[in-house]
Amino acid sequence: MELTSLFNMQRNLDSFIQSNHEVQGDLFTNKGLALLVELSELANETRCFKFWSHKKPSSHHIIIEEYVDSIHFLLSLGIEKGFDSLLVEWPTGEVAGGLTELFIATNKAINCFLAEPTIDHYRIVWIHYGSIAKKLNFTNKDVWDAYMEKNKENYARQRKGY
Repeated sequence: MELTSLFNMQRNLDSFIQSNHEVQGDLFTNKGLALLVELSELANETRCFKFWSHKKPSSHHIIIEEYVDSIHFLLSLGIEKGFDSLLVEWPTGEVAGGLTELFIATNKAINCFLAEPTIDHYRIVWIHYGSIAKKLNFTNKDVWDAYMEKNKENYARQRKGY
């Protein structure tokens, strides 16, 4: 999947958000924690680890919305580090394991990137997210469409004083 358009859209959204808020502190660290929180929210909606519960996973719509919340922050982190010009396509590769193991591995990959923000570590996080998408049966079109929808919602939220 082509990422240049997504990086451009995210850059515009980030600028819009920052123009509406007094942004202080280490944005990279704040966005890094936000990415980890969004990953956890995604895992929670899939319920893949909740062996103690008979409750079904959330709807496809809710799960993909949580997924693209992560993609927003992943793009934004890349912009913070100047990787948006280096990564024009979603990196290929696959991470083995079930969904629970994949969430744990993705958490580790994100923490590794946050501790040492190199382009190689950044690519690895993208590969993990690609593997999650595959496990959840999300197509590139699904991800693209959901990102577009959530991007519009994020602008609307900002306009309403979110």
